[in-house]
Amino acid sequence: MAKIQQQHRNQVRIIGGTHRGRKLTFPAADGLRPTADSVRERLFNWLGQDLSGMAVLDLFAGSGVMGLEAASRKAETVTLVEKNRHVATAIKNSLQQLNFSQVALICTDAQNFLASNQQQFDVVFLDPPYNWAQWPELLNAIVPHLRPQACVYLESSTLPTLPSGWQQLREGKSGISRFELLTYRNAEIA
Repeated sequence: MAKIQQQHRNQVRIIGGTHRGRKLTFPAADGLRPTADSVRERLFNWLGQDLSGMAVLDLFAGSGVMGLEAASRKAETVTLVEKNRHVATAIKNSLQQLNFSQVALICTDAQNFLASNQQQFDVVFLDPPYNWAQWPELLNAIVPHLRPQACVYLESSTLPTLPSGWQQLREGKSGISRFELLTYRNAEIA
């Protein structure tokens, strides 16, 4: 019975789009806690159900469900960044089962990816482990990777103070999770 419960806890499903209802499995790992279905549903109501033409970055992929949800909703490209090799292998298995050709998986940490990559994105998911403390550095490092009017989803147990230039569009909470949808407004443009 305990094994069945453990397997159930390590599954999450895609809630919308072309792959709605498909289940993803993932291993237990420190800090890995997939975003709840209800929170993802609210987020994609905020973003819109169809992400056609958009480039999406899931910087702390974990189970991969946020990025794969975006792919299911027709995002043009999705980049999943996950530093834990064991967890990345599970994401790779999910990608093979789902046959998403627009999804790239990169096994590195968030800071290395941002420092070595020049891509820009329309939507960015930032859901690091809850003990993450480098929010100002992360938010500043993400700015060059944002296309105009890009949206950034941030989830944590405690929301950080936003550095200059960031604007909150929406916010919510679910259990111990706090989340917000942000955009970056360059002070020179405003």
